[in-house]
Amino acid sequence: MKKAAAVFSLAGLLALTVLAQEPKPQSSPAGNSKGANGQQAEPVTTIKVPVNLVNVLFTVTDKKNRLALNLTKDDFKVFEDKKPQRITFFSRETNLPLRIGILIDTSNSIRERLRFEQEAAIDFLNSAIRPGKDLAFVVGFDVTPQLVQDYTDDINKLADAIRSLQAGGGTGLYDAIYFASKEKMLYFPPPEPYLRRVMVVVSDGRDNQSEHTRDEALAMAQRGEVTIFAISTNRTGISSQGDKILKYLAQETGGQAFFPFAASDVADDFRQIARELRSQYSLAYTSTNTAHDGTFRKIAVDTTEKGFHVRAKSGYWAPGGSN
Repeated sequence: MKKAAAVFSLAGLLALTVLAQEPKPQSSPAGNSKGANGQQAEPVTTIKVPVNLVNVLFTVTDKKNRLALNLTKDDFKVFEDKKPQRITFFSRETNLPLRIGILIDTSNSIRERLRFEQEAAIDFLNSAIRPGKDLAFVVGFDVTPQLVQDYTDDINKLADAIRSLQAGGGTGLYDAIYFASKEKMLYFPPPEPYLRRVMVVVSDGRDNQSEHTRDEALAMAQRGEVTIFAISTNRTGISSQGDKILKYLAQETGGQAFFPFAASDVADDFRQIARELRSQYSLAYTSTNTAHDGTFRKIAVDTTEKGFHVRAKSGYWAPGGSN
């Protein structure tokens, strides 16, 4: 990642008090402590500057659904709650460190397809993980989510964890997304350098066990700046309610949902996700809304010329409030 991109990403995410400039010495009030030489110590004065920098990772495709890779800052416009924002920083992001969560549905409904999907997920990690830079974890879920492998760049450990999963039980999709987002993707303070957090969900999208709702799971993913890619295990050829849920979760976080007709198509979908992770853009803007009210702000990124489609997160949670 370019140095400039790293700087603005970190600055925007930290959103903490910074020393804006070295202030002029001020007279010390009575009672201030003295230095080691017995002289009155000069007070340290800081200036609190709220940082409202918003970072957006996004993917652009053309009319033929091919990745558009050569666009510039001037080719884009961004809006927050329908109000235009000025793009402060822009870059192509091909080298950001990845933090990948693999969430595999192990409920009875996917029993017949589980083995092939496990091997496809392993192949994906083999192509996506760069040892020493990227990390991944594995969660299996039926009634409840289970972390079977914590963050590692060891492909063998990840592969063993994925192959250990066995089918059985109901489906708690929302609980799995909520758990993985909160426990493994939500960083306080934000990470350095800036990380791309990706969740790949392999499921039929049907939830019959979760304590959390769809919107609660989505909100936690959005707070964790997670991009969800979903691969449906529905092989009927007919769009189901579960497929619609997977598509919704992916669209709202700037990802994509895939609906392979045959089990053999799953590997192609994983490969497409791997390509997309190295073919994205990043922009940042300083929000004109300076309130720290904890509300959800809607984001829209568009191209200045027609013929392109932008996939980006639908918005972000402002600091403050219940955050």
